[in-house]
Amino acid sequence: MDLLNVALASVGSIITLFLLTKLIGNRQMSELNMFDYINGITIGSIAAEMATSLESDFLKPLLAMVIYAVITFLISILTNKSVRLRRILNGKTLMLYKNNKLYYKNFKKARIDINEFLSQLRINGYFNLNDVESVFLEENGKISILPRSEARPIIPKDVALFPEKEEPLITLILDGKVLSGNLKFSGNDISWLKKQLKEQGINKISDVFLAVCDSSNKLTGYTKLKEKPDRDMFC
Repeated sequence: MDLLNVALASVGSIITLFLLTKLIGNRQMSELNMFDYINGITIGSIAAEMATSLESDFLKPLLAMVIYAVITFLISILTNKSVRLRRILNGKTLMLYKNNKLYYKNFKKARIDINEFLSQLRINGYFNLNDVESVFLEENGKISILPRSEARPIIPKDVALFPEKEEPLITLILDGKVLSGNLKFSGNDISWLKKQLKEQGINKISDVFLAVCDSSNKLTGYTKLKEKPDRDMFC
């Protein structure tokens, strides 16, 4: 009987969580502010307690979940209408770097260290601070980077070019396995695939880590390399 109660409570908590999530709104983890994140954890914890409780008191945790969700929903409405309240609850954007100046106090306020800062720059493709004009820490914890105009990647509009439309790459081999459906969709067959791999010096499909085909029917294969990089230069 206890197991049946847990099973029914689990199903009920999942349904309740789904409905409350729809009420609050679907957002990715990276888009959540601190207040929404804490509320999400709290509601999830109450749901877990409701699912595993054997005291058959289903209404108390359910009421708590609903109250948390409704308050979160009401606060989201208020923050949409009030800039001041939005800054109090969601925080505000912090400038970390501008014109060759690192703002130490904002680093401390954001609790971000210089190694993490440089790592985020590299992730976004900037390995040299001299290529960067400004860096901001956004409300959701993501870093925004404004490159210097001379370091900004050139775009076709800058040189009055009108390139042809590109299509997404089609994955044909993944971890040594041929994706037959994708191969057929690309308009090719296994004989063509083996021939293209052989031209790239790859004799066995099982040696291929990834193979993709572009809109011009050009295949690019990546083999499973066994050797390691020389060293980690960023530590």
